[in-house]
Amino acid sequence: MKRLSLAFIGIISGLFLGAFLWIFQIITTINVYTLLINVDYIPVLKEWNMHPIIELVLHLIVSVIVVFVLYAIFKRWGMQHRVLPYVLANGVIGVLLYGTTSFSTRTPALLDYFAIFYWILGHLLYGLIVGIFLQKLERTFP
Repeated sequence: MKRLSLAFIGIISGLFLGAFLWIFQIITTINVYTLLINVDYIPVLKEWNMHPIIELVLHLIVSVIVVFVLYAIFKRWGMQHRVLPYVLANGVIGVLLYGTTSFSTRTPALLDYFAIFYWILGHLLYGLIVGIFLQKLERTFP
């Protein structure tokens, strides 16, 4: 039951991040959602002409993996019930992944400060949602 809940948390949180960046991209025309689903930096995948839905599904798979990995790490450290570690970890992940924008012509410029701000904000909010869900999960299934 817990594994299914972790997968669900990854999907819901990943959909939130996707929606947040998609709405920002629609409003501003800054391609932060495109950056989120971009696979141009992955050697085999960049050759495929994928439908955006498939790219979103790949993002959701990554989101589920991130939730499982962070939960396992923070459980080992006795912090799985706290929200802040998930926020901070996903903020770091957002900072590290932003650099992949340099591998594509479809994504924002590396020094586009609005894109950087909303990209990192989205990842911090994603971490907040993951942390809140996992805190509730730990209370329900200790």
